Amino acid sequence: MNDKLIMENYLLILKSTVEVYVHGTLESSNDDSRTTLKGCLDDTMQSQADTYDEMTKYGWYTINNVEANKIQTTVSNLQSKN
Repeated sequence: MNDKLIMENYLLILKSTVEVYVHGTLESSNDDSRTTLKGCLDDTMQSQADTYDEMTKYGWYTINNVEANKIQTTVSNLQSKN
């Protein structure tokens, strides 16, 4: 297993963990639980951002910018469906 694969898997785990903490925070029935879950959510989101930054530094996670005209075309298509 190489470093890129380890980081990809770690990033996926962090993203899944964020989802769990979001739902837990939203559904918690008391302030202490909500505060604890929100702290865990914040920490996990920071870890996700740090991992993403590290991956982009090595070129392991690339972003392709979308051309403005493609965005407008998509928006127009969605608006015409309503």
